Amino acid sequence: MYHTFEVHIYNLPKYDHSVVGLIMTRVAVLDADKCRPKRCDTVCRRFCPMVRSHKEAIRFEHGRAVIVENLCSGCGICIKKCPFNAISIVNLPDELEVECSHRFGQNAFKFYRLPTPSPSVVLGLLGQNGIGKTTTLKILSGDFKLNLGNYEDPPGWDEIIRHFRGSTLQDYFRKMSEGELEVSYKPQYVDKIPKVASGEVGELLERVDERGKLDEIAGQLELQQLWNRPLEVLSGGELQRVAVAATICREADVYLLDEPSSYLDVKQRLEVARAIRSLKKDEKIVIVAEHDLAIIDYLSDQICVFYGEPGVYGIVSHVHGVRTGINIYLQGYIRDENVRFRKEAIVFHEKPPTESFVAGETLLKWKQIKKKFEGFKLVVHPGEIKRGEIIGILGPNGIGKTTFVKILAGIEKADDEKEFGDLEVSYKPQYISAEFEGTVQELLRNIAKEDFISSWYKTEIRRPLKINTLLDRNVIELSAGELQKIAIAACLSRKAELYLLDEPSAYLDVEERVNMARAIRRVVETRNVTAFVVEHDVVVQDFLADRLMVFTGKPGVEGVARPIMSLRDGMNVFLKEMEVTFRREPTTKRPRVNKEGSKLDKLQKKTREYYYVSSSKS
Repeated sequence: MYHTFEVHIYNLPKYDHSVVGLIMTRVAVLDADKCRPKRCDTVCRRFCPMVRSHKEAIRFEHGRAVIVENLCSGCGICIKKCPFNAISIVNLPDELEVECSHRFGQNAFKFYRLPTPSPSVVLGLLGQNGIGKTTTLKILSGDFKLNLGNYEDPPGWDEIIRHFRGSTLQDYFRKMSEGELEVSYKPQYVDKIPKVASGEVGELLERVDERGKLDEIAGQLELQQLWNRPLEVLSGGELQRVAVAATICREADVYLLDEPSSYLDVKQRLEVARAIRSLKKDEKIVIVAEHDLAIIDYLSDQICVFYGEPGVYGIVSHVHGVRTGINIYLQGYIRDENVRFRKEAIVFHEKPPTESFVAGETLLKWKQIKKKFEGFKLVVHPGEIKRGEIIGILGPNGIGKTTFVKILAGIEKADDEKEFGDLEVSYKPQYISAEFEGTVQELLRNIAKEDFISSWYKTEIRRPLKINTLLDRNVIELSAGELQKIAIAACLSRKAELYLLDEPSAYLDVEERVNMARAIRRVVETRNVTAFVVEHDVVVQDFLADRLMVFTGKPGVEGVARPIMSLRDGMNVFLKEMEVTFRREPTTKRPRVNKEGSKLDKLQKKTREYYYVSSSKS
């Protein structure tokens, strides 16, 4: 058995301290949704040393605090005194100010630099959530005009173009200002598409097919069976493929895709990556934000790393080669900028655990399970699970994974209507909706009860999932990524013997996925319980699972769940079905997808080692 670990983020980047006389710029950010002066008696202002010396570093306007950055001393007292964690203050090198690209307003998120787009190159954006990746895509798509940090008197296009003189962004924004730049943009949250578009899939795609590539793309992404279906009945994975196809089929100079792999299985992710890379042939500019390390590696030619503090400020690194860029992100250190943005590196396992998993007593045993729907049938082979283990569930979309989990949860019944005893079950569904009317704290306190204030709960659930800053937020106001973390926390907060989590990594960034895996592992070990985790990110499954349950068959028609097997055997069975092999990167040991037909791909298929190979062979 092995464990994940918690990733710590510094509040500000660590620059070379040998530089003498480094001038710092203060960045103060206030979360307006959290600021409630009527409930705290304005403690930030009352305890501010600058205010007490008659310098108005903090004042109140329109019912919320305003921090005057050039008067703030950076003492941090207001941060500690604020009971709602609404204030963040960081110091950044003054030299960065000339590279400020955008600020959303007074005491709001500040963004530095922009990626450099290039034709015939797929540029990958890698970084935490809330660090500026979506902001970047919206700026480059023309959704809003950057203000170079001057939110009070935004610059015109002439000043913006002069600011980027000497770089490819100068010509990019000149064309945008003159209306000569066509942009095709796929947004992050595809589940919102049916709210702004209607009709059948085929009708929509035929309407946007400006490049005459629809037949080719539809075949590659397997969209024919969805052709006559209305958008509102599609699943998240189906909406994702339709959105990617619609984006690629448009005639444009620039293609921007925000998290194109969410809700897709491994094979679909690779097909989407191949479809996006095909745009290079026509010398298009392609920029993709993605959290699946294996896919962004396979997809990109270059990488820009985003670092900073989520919700406070974000900085874009210089462009790096794909291998170097991803390794920089995992190691948390940018050598050419002398910046360390993470205390510990994210480290991968070179070898799988031992073949014989040692766990506790048997928790659940079942005989063959059958479930029939109209046009689909599922067969689950006999199996058993033990206390203290995590079972990873792998398989294509539409193969019956969610159906099996729902049978275990008691939401669906098998054909023989047999139930699974009196097990206490906690279930996190695949698709999450914010139906609770109240704050995050009220939701979790209702579920966890007295555990909510225990040191164990704070250390093992609240801290790794980073939900302390969300406690005073209303559940209905949360973003998809925040809602995912709260749903995971709610599932783990219940006292249960069996935990069922369906696609818990959707909309989470790399570090959040690692911390999610750590939280699940700690709950399973501490409570001596069992968990099933349905997950498409192969790297996350490698982190998390002790054994694997692989689903095969024909998606949408027939699903077969094989008996639970070891991690090595399960990975080999699953990836053989997907016709994909992974190798190990020598430095970080991270898994990388082999190019189809490459020398190593052929060798691994011949030796039937699709995933676990030593770094010496990489």
